[in-house]
Amino acid sequence: MASITARKKAFYQMLQQWGWGNTSLFVLNRFLAMISKGGLRLYKYYLIAQPVAKTSLLPPGRGRKIEIRVIQPYDEITRQFPRPAAAIEARFEQGAKCLVAFKEEQFIGFLWLLMGSYQEDEVRARYTPLPLKQAAWDFDVYVVPNFRLGLAFPRLWDEANRFLTANDIQWSCSRISAFNAGSLGAHAHLGTIALGSAIFFCAGQWQITFASISPYFHLSLNRESFPEFSLNTQGLGRAPSTEHDKPTME
Repeated sequence: MASITARKKAFYQMLQQWGWGNTSLFVLNRFLAMISKGGLRLYKYYLIAQPVAKTSLLPPGRGRKIEIRVIQPYDEITRQFPRPAAAIEARFEQGAKCLVAFKEEQFIGFLWLLMGSYQEDEVRARYTPLPLKQAAWDFDVYVVPNFRLGLAFPRLWDEANRFLTANDIQWSCSRISAFNAGSLGAHAHLGTIALGSAIFFCAGQWQITFASISPYFHLSLNRESFPEFSLNTQGLGRAPSTEHDKPTME
């Protein structure tokens, strides 16, 4: 009885956070994965852009114990990453930069940046932030669970913003799972603007994509075929300057 009550509570929490549409997709994904033993999968992403902040997210002096380093490919610290070695290698091959957070030499998180098109490694898709010399792609922001209530997340973003500013980047684009309320909330505080959304249905090598932006629909029958999304930040306006000025993502 207690288990049923807990499940009902969790379901109502999902409804409150995600709404009926995303909750239904999440339940459908779990059902498909269960009956197919992982052969059928469903993903929904929000495609977003956030302004590169020119001021620090942390007050002066806060977070000094957290060191951020830009690592090189094949750095030994990547062995501690909770990601497949092949995925990490593919990211570096695309030219991605990895910012790693350390506290007293202990690995506590990372954030990836890419100046140019990003080949997705969860589904088959390619994202291109535009204009190329003014927009970049950020992805896979991860903080070790024991440090998620600390300052690792803003420290990573402060260093990422410094790196992007040094390269004249004004906007950073990314995709966030519609089923990850924590990540959506954290990014919303950074002033995100929604550019669109995409749903991917994967069945073995087959993949069907429905999106709110071009190409809108795509059918892929093999691993060499994938949709390509251009995320244009031109004309998004000025970067929000105050907490009340920040746009929200519907």
